[in-house]
Amino acid sequence: MTNRQDGLAEALDTEQRTVSWLYGRLDAARERARATLREVYARGGAVGTRQAMVERETMAAEQARRLAQLDAVERGLCFGRIDDGEGRSTYIGRIGLRDEAHESVLIDWRAPAARPFYVATATDPGGLVRRRHLHLKDRVVVGIDDEVFDLEGMAEGERRTLVGEAALLAALRRGRTGRMGDVVATIQTEQDRVIRAGLQGALVVQGGPGTGKTVAALHRAAYLLYTHRDTLERRGVLVVGPNPMFLRYISQVLPALGETQVVMTTVGEMFPGVRAAAVDAPAPAVVKGDLRMAGLVAEALRRRQRVPDGELVVELDGLRLRVPHETCLRLRERARAVRLPHNMARKLYVTELLKELARAEARALEESLHIEDLQIEGEPELSEPLDLEGDLDELDIELASQRLWGEPEVRAAVEELWPELTPQRFVAELLSSPDELEAAAPAGLAWRELVRPLESPWTAGDVPLLDEAAELLGEDDSARRVAARLEREEQAGQERYAAEVLQVTGVAEQGILDRADVLAERHADDGMGLTTADRAAADRSWAYGHVIVDEAQELSPMAWRMVMRRVPAKSLTVVGDLAQTGSAAGARSWGEVLDPYLEGRWRVERLEVNYRTPVEIMRVAADVLRAFAPGQEPPESVREGEAEPRALELPVDGLPGVVGEELAVVGEGRLGVLTPDARHAEVSALFPDGGLEAPVAVLTVGQAKGLEFDAVVVVDPAGILGQSPMGGQDLYVAVTRATRRLTVVYEGELPSVLSRLT
Repeated sequence: MTNRQDGLAEALDTEQRTVSWLYGRLDAARERARATLREVYARGGAVGTRQAMVERETMAAEQARRLAQLDAVERGLCFGRIDDGEGRSTYIGRIGLRDEAHESVLIDWRAPAARPFYVATATDPGGLVRRRHLHLKDRVVVGIDDEVFDLEGMAEGERRTLVGEAALLAALRRGRTGRMGDVVATIQTEQDRVIRAGLQGALVVQGGPGTGKTVAALHRAAYLLYTHRDTLERRGVLVVGPNPMFLRYISQVLPALGETQVVMTTVGEMFPGVRAAAVDAPAPAVVKGDLRMAGLVAEALRRRQRVPDGELVVELDGLRLRVPHETCLRLRERARAVRLPHNMARKLYVTELLKELARAEARALEESLHIEDLQIEGEPELSEPLDLEGDLDELDIELASQRLWGEPEVRAAVEELWPELTPQRFVAELLSSPDELEAAAPAGLAWRELVRPLESPWTAGDVPLLDEAAELLGEDDSARRVAARLEREEQAGQERYAAEVLQVTGVAEQGILDRADVLAERHADDGMGLTTADRAAADRSWAYGHVIVDEAQELSPMAWRMVMRRVPAKSLTVVGDLAQTGSAAGARSWGEVLDPYLEGRWRVERLEVNYRTPVEIMRVAADVLRAFAPGQEPPESVREGEAEPRALELPVDGLPGVVGEELAVVGEGRLGVLTPDARHAEVSALFPDGGLEAPVAVLTVGQAKGLEFDAVVVVDPAGILGQSPMGGQDLYVAVTRATRRLTVVYEGELPSVLSRLT
């Protein structure tokens, strides 16, 4: 063998021994967790002291979580090694491991000790002489890439085993799988700055296509959960993506990094019980996204708190119960004055109105009784008229109110004046009523764009309106508040007891759990085993510890209003590219959407290197960007492609042939066919539907946001340009989804912005 082959074989052998030993430590850790879990379950839960039951539940929950974490890091357990000038080697992996002497043998990639692996450069190696990337298949080391910072500082034996090429470029050349993978082994310096930025405040990650902003944001979620677990474990992290396709694409990244306690959702799914898949046309999208819609919703709700034109009249058992108009007006204003949400204030209103109806019933009875009917022969006439209303005491009024509330006629009258509303009912009725919209709309708002049939499906633009309505409506939670008070008292007792358990059992000293409040919360669980993520996803009012918004330029001002409710501490990672704004209601600047909530208290990290898109394709994309967003700069590509992008004039039914040719070139990679919205069904019918994992995925440009493919075929670019006011940005997105090859298929005339392809 040559010296190079000898060196590679020696290096592989050395690293294989280390990696095999590390997997042995992983297996040992798993077996300890399983053994502890078996032992805990063997104790049983039906007998024993209360302390024993708490211990059992605590240990079981912690060991189950630990076991899930250990299982999640099986693939690519160890991926890096750094050597310093003192001859010390440190291995970097997905999780931290220790040996029998409790010495660290594998450093978690998020730990401070691992940071030199990501930030060392040729000009500033930070004391390192070498960085080595390890490539594993199952548990076998199949490749090694070395980056040397100080050749003279290396021992002769180590110099002989230097092998490989840049790990990042090697990763980029591999075919796509239909799912985003983690980049924990190839994080670049500028991405590391994003990942390890502090928890407090809002960080805007502005980056063009291929800059790795999405994957950096996901690794940031894992890093924050590792670094600030005490803060975030109970509140959780929310990731908001642009569409369900994108969420499926990124779904494996965080579990592969050992983190599963993250809620992932889209704007259309942020309201529990609603999954809005439809998208509004540009005109209604702009109106629904306008912040003035908050005022419209509030005004429309106030108008549902009505007063009768004259007196309130309720026909009941032959009686006419009358409440004066002035009294109805006074009751409404009193209920409004308490400044409670609509449904909570309704309780006060109903209580007071029922009292007035009880008095009105007494007056109606007086009027129905004639004095002569009460005379008894031989008795003197009554000297004073009956005063049934005046004879009522508080108990009489309360009893009469309860009875009246059971009468359908009374309930109908209350419902007409102050209805109990759900957000879904209120918003659906509002959007289907031109009269209500016109009466509530502020001047200048194009409310006619909102009108639609009552049974229309929910759109993503409706969800912020539902959230706004939910804030204004609230719910009659008096019973829940009583239960919550009792629960708080019980929780305080549980925490006192849990503190004693931690002290007596020594659980805290074992490093398993050291907070009494967490232990008490788990012991008080209802037995359903709900995680923080489970509870948070089901609770509209949940306050998250941190929120990551990807493709954030697509969110309307009303959508931002909804997101900000979920993070009171205003700890956010905002990820996007203003040049790729495709929504007519989306952002034109970050200050426009963030300053109303943060007043300038946000900072920007710019990612300017395009690792994904070849130079040849980015030249085409840059032409599009200059034409439609001249104020924006495209990122700089760092690699050459394998072929020049091309344009083909042919009818849509010729697509299968073109796609077949491209698939033959990319082999096991993935190909995306991107279409205008109006032609998606037509093009989809030409190919089997296999989802993102299939060799071919047919998507609209909106569905393709954030995704990448080895090859992309863009269909009908003129249709993409013309489908919305942001059609130019949509075309920019479409032509930047490819990592290797781009083909544009058109009929008629090719748009001039793509003239480079002719």
